[in-house]
Amino acid sequence: MTTGKSTSWRRPTDMAVTLTEAAARHVKRYLGKRGKGVGVRLGVKTTGCSGLAYKLEYVDEFNPEDLVFEGHSVKVLIDPKSFPYLDGTELDFVREGLNEGFRFNNPKERDRCGCGESFRV
Repeated sequence: MTTGKSTSWRRPTDMAVTLTEAAARHVKRYLGKRGKGVGVRLGVKTTGCSGLAYKLEYVDEFNPEDLVFEGHSVKVLIDPKSFPYLDGTELDFVREGLNEGFRFNNPKERDRCGCGESFRV
């Protein structure tokens, strides 16, 4: 366990959650506009017709239980309860026409609802 000044966080030994350069650029740009932040937290919540939905939030502090991954100088924080569903996931940022947003490339995802809001593992 690594200890910071005011909080501590854990880094898993293997890189199990990654992000693309495009996702890292977007996160860095957004954190820069905010003027604060330590990274982005990924998780899952129970919802939708397929059972689970991804959640993403920018964070200013580590939680003691956070699992921390780092790629392209961006920290990705995962709560331990979400980790089994996100292990192996790559976070990407894509632009398609006028739309842009994060895309979760999750090898554990087995099915996605028709509206694209929820998934099943």
